[in-house]
Amino acid sequence: MALRLAEIALDPPVLLAPLAGITDLPFRRLVASFGAGLVVSEMVASQEVVQARPLARARAELGFEEAATSVQLAGRDPYWMAEAAKYVAGQGARVIDINMGCPAKKVTNGYSGSALMKDLDHALTLIEAVVGAVEVPVTLKTRLGWDDALMNAPELARRAEGAGVRMVTIHGRTRCQFYKGQADWGAIASVRQAITVPLIANGDITGPDSAAEALRLSGADGVMIGRGAQGRPWLLAQVAAALFGRPAPVVPQGDALADMIVGHHQAMLSFYGLDLGIRIARKHLGWYLEMAGLEAARAELMATNSPDRVAALVRAAFRHQERAAA
Repeated sequence: MALRLAEIALDPPVLLAPLAGITDLPFRRLVASFGAGLVVSEMVASQEVVQARPLARARAELGFEEAATSVQLAGRDPYWMAEAAKYVAGQGARVIDINMGCPAKKVTNGYSGSALMKDLDHALTLIEAVVGAVEVPVTLKTRLGWDDALMNAPELARRAEGAGVRMVTIHGRTRCQFYKGQADWGAIASVRQAITVPLIANGDITGPDSAAEALRLSGADGVMIGRGAQGRPWLLAQVAAALFGRPAPVVPQGDALADMIVGHHQAMLSFYGLDLGIRIARKHLGWYLEMAGLEAARAELMATNSPDRVAALVRAAFRHQERAAA
C-alpha cells in the first residue's frame, strides 16, 4: 500500500515524526537507510529561515537534497510562512508540512504550533498562504484539540483539505496533555470521517502491534513514529514489514550495531562540529545503550569528549555483551 502526494509516493506509509533536537539530518538519513516512506525535518521557524544569513547552514540542516524528506514550518504570520515555503521549495524541498501541533510553551506562547487550534480562522490564513505560495504538496500536522473542551481537529482538518492540504497527521492527544497519558487513537477516527485526503495516526506507536492497533482504531492510512524510533532507527522498517509486506530490515547486532552507532556518532560530529556534536550525540548514545541493555557503560561513555574513546567504549561494550551471552 502506497500513499501519494501528487507525484510523490509515500511507500511504505510509515513516516518519521519531526522531533526537535532529534530528527536532524544525520538521524533522518540513518532512519531512511533502513526504509521509511517519509522523514520530516525538525520544526523550522518560518521567519528565521527566511532571514538567516548565511542560508547555507539552514540548507544543510534541512537536507533539501534528500528525496523522501518533508520540511516542517511553524509560524503565526501568513507573510513569513509563505516566504519560508517559497524559500524551502526553491531549494528543493519535495513536501512542506505545517506545524499546528507543537505543545511547547515557547511555541504556543507565540501563538504558533498547537495554539493555532484556538483560532481556526487565523490557522486557515497560514495554510492558504503556504498552499498559495508553492507547487509542492503541503501537509498539516496537528493534535486532537487544545484541551478536552476544544476538540476541533475534525473541523481544522476539513477546512485544511478545502484549502489544498494534501495529507493530515493527527497526534492522538490534546495540547494540554503534552505527552502525558496514552494517545487516543480512537479519537482520530473523527478526523477520518471529516476528510478524504490521506490521514496519518501519530502518538505512542512503538512497534508493529501498536501501529496495527492505531490503524484499526483511527481508520488512518498510515502511521507516524517519533519517540519510538529513539535508539531504534530500524523501527519504521520493522513496522512496514509487519503491516505492509515490505522486506524485513536486517537489524544490526553485536559488532555491526557498534559500527552503526559509531558511524552515527561520527556523522553528528561532522554535521555539528566537534564540541556541539559531542553534546548532542550523547542522548542518542544513551538511547542505544538503553535499548541494548548496556546501561552500565553509560557513565564512562557520557563523560568522555574523545571521539576515538567513544568508538572504543561502544565497541568494547558490545564485545563484552557478546562474550557474556556465549
